[in-house]
Amino acid sequence: MTDKMKPYDLEERTFEFARDCRIIMSKLPKTIANIEDGKQLIRSSGSVGANYIEANEKLGDKDFSFRLKIARKEAKESAYWLKLLKSSNNNLELEIDKVLKEAEELRKILSAILKKY
Repeated sequence: MTDKMKPYDLEERTFEFARDCRIIMSKLPKTIANIEDGKQLIRSSGSVGANYIEANEKLGDKDFSFRLKIARKEAKESAYWLKLLKSSNNNLELEIDKVLKEAEELRKILSAILKKY
């Protein structure tokens, strides 16, 4: 996530989050741990936005809630993989911290939506 103002549109924001995770992965050394943890991060970060989009195309109230819960779970999982990557890649600590903060913010936003729903 750049230092510019974050998009209000949550679909765009989740897209930028997944993109930023991919940018970080492209900068990491190609160790076995980075590759395996990175695969998990790529999947979970992309799933946040994909499930949010599906929630917006809801088939009913239960589907909406279910998809948002999955998106929230995937944001939390992304934070986990980012923390693991950060622990073994000190050279990218600041960049990872920015994306990690965004994962936590997305999780909180999705939780707030679920509470209001």
